[in-house]
Parts: sequence; structure tokens; C-alpha cells
Amino acid sequence: MVTFLPSRPGRLADVPSFQRAIGGAESNVACTLAGAGHAARWVSRVGADGFGDHLVEAIAARGVDVSAVGRDAARPTGIYFRTDGERATGEQDGDSDQPVAEVAYYRAGSAASAMAPGTLDRAAVEGGSVLHLTGITAALSESCLALLRELTVRREGRPLVSFDVNYRVGLWSSAPEGPEVLLALARGADLVFVGEDEAEAAWGITGGPEDVRAALPEPEVLVVKQGSTGATAFARQPDGVDDAVYAPALGVEVVAPVGAGDAFAAGFLSGTLRGLPLRERLRHGHLTAAAALTVPGDLADPPPRALADRLADLDEDAWGTLRLAPGWTAGQAGAEDPAGAEHVADHAQKASAP
Repeated sequence: MVTFLPSRPGRLADVPSFQRAIGGAESNVACTLAGAGHAARWVSRVGADGFGDHLVEAIAARGVDVSAVGRDAARPTGIYFRTDGERATGEQDGDSDQPVAEVAYYRAGSAASAMAPGTLDRAAVEGGSVLHLTGITAALSESCLALLRELTVRREGRPLVSFDVNYRVGLWSSAPEGPEVLLALARGADLVFVGEDEAEAAWGITGGPEDVRAALPEPEVLVVKQGSTGATAFARQPDGVDDAVYAPALGVEVVAPVGAGDAFAAGFLSGTLRGLPLRERLRHGHLTAAAALTVPGDLADPPPRALADRLADLDEDAWGTLRLAPGWTAGQAGAEDPAGAEHVADHAQKASAP
């Protein structure tokens, strides 16, 4: 969709103007993976209108293959407006000062909502090493849900299927079966991302990552995001026993929280494609999320690979001292400066010293 970002904080009714940007969970992940040096393809449908032109051109400009994006002359490109702040479940915690965003979606009858089995180029959809899907697409229409159900059927020769639950209460307000639908889709995936807050809101799971894993034993890898605390990854080993790894999150000067979940997924997927160990995959997820958290829009350039690799390889104490502020991905170290990682780490350690 085309996203309209507010020019200032406040209620939607009080925001006088908005800045156009690109949005959408799957396209965010594709753009971030391309920025991290991977070949990425976005497969979707947009209207044959100016907003559709903007989306296709902007996403292509980030290095993503858009050749399989369909244009629909009968349906418009979806758009939405939002205010500052966002919580994954759409609910405000009583002890949290994190604002809940107002989001106004205009995508009923959109080109993307008309996706269905048979409308997309299956060779393009399944031609990569990883196929990334999200629960947001499943909520758009019955035909979109049918498509995701088809793509998550376990069968020989399919790519690794990655699924981000992305539970949004508002999207399922007219479909109370939404949580069960998302659970079934997640059980058909090989790699699943879900937040602790999502698992509680959707499925009533309150016991922590281990209880989420007990409810989702089918995926080979399950990543449970624990907000600003960190994330735990479970990976089933050949003997059937899980390897469980926890990686604490980084200290970040947050500009806007929207898009961090997509960035985390992209960072973890990048590490997966590179065959990195679980801890490093989680750390790359945190670093890529930190890049998104320190910019105002939904989408940020990931940190240069040399910098991210060096930071991901820090010892536990050094990792715990990192404090990342806006501009850290470019201002503290350039893409061609492999020594920059140590500079960032040293800067963070000095900043946190008494």
C-alpha cells in the first residue's frame, strides 16, 4: 500500500498534512533484504493508477524485482493514513507509555485484496530459496486467505516458507476466527515470527516463549519476539530436540516504532540465507530493527553488512553496552569502513560508562 505519514504527533483529526511513503509488510521485508545484498522479488497486485506506479517504481528503486507484480485496471491501489506510534496487537498496555497509532485503511476492494490462487505467477512466487508471507495478507479477503492456505501446504520441493503472524486486531474485527486461522497458517510454515504480545492477544498464551513453542511445535524454527527485552529462537535439531537461543535487544533511541517487526524478520532471514548460527541471526534481526527504529518511516536501509557482522560478533558485555541513535548506520561507520564496528562499540561503551 501507499502509506501517508503524519507531519506531526497527535490525533488523526488534528494532523494537518501527511507525507507519502511506501508500506506493506512483505514489501518492507523484500526492500530490506535487497538492501542487505540479497536477490529479492516482490509478488503482489496494485492498481493501474498513479499510486500503483509509485509503489512499483519506489520498490524497484530499492533493488527489488517487481516483474511479477500485476496491475489491475478495475481495482485501486490500497492506501492508509496513520498517526505516530503502533502496538502489534492494537491495544494499550496499562503500564506502557507507548502510544497506540490511529490507522485509517482504505483498501476494501483494492487490487491486492483480489489476489487468489491462480492470479499470481507461481513460478515467481516459489522460485526463490525463501517464500515470506504474513498474516496481514490473510486478513485482506477470503481469496487472499485461500492463497495463503495453498502456499503453506507442506509438499515436496517448496521453498522454505517463512510466516510472520502479524496479528492486527482491527483487521480481524469482523472475523472472530482470525486467531485460529493464523495459528493454522503458522503450523504450515517452516519458519515463524510471532511476538509474545501477539501470542497472548490471539491465543491467550501467557507463559513465555516456551509456551508459545508448545503451541507451535510444527515449524523447524520459531522466533518469539519479546518486545524491547529481546527474542528467543527455537530450532529443531535432527534428534527432534530444540536448540533454544535468547538474544537481548539493543538500546535504541526510538524515532518511530512502525516497521521494526518487518526489519527484524528481514535481518533474521538474511542471517538464515547466509547460514549463520541462531544467535547471529537474532542479533542481525535486532540490528536491522534498530535501523528501522531510528528513522521516521516504515522502511530504513539496513546497516552495511561489514558493520552488522562485526557488531553481531561482539561479546555479551560489549553487545549489552551498545546504544544506537539516529544516523548510526551511516554516520558512525560507512559501508567501506570495516573498522567502523569497533568505533560504534567503543562509542557506546564510553557513552554508558559512569
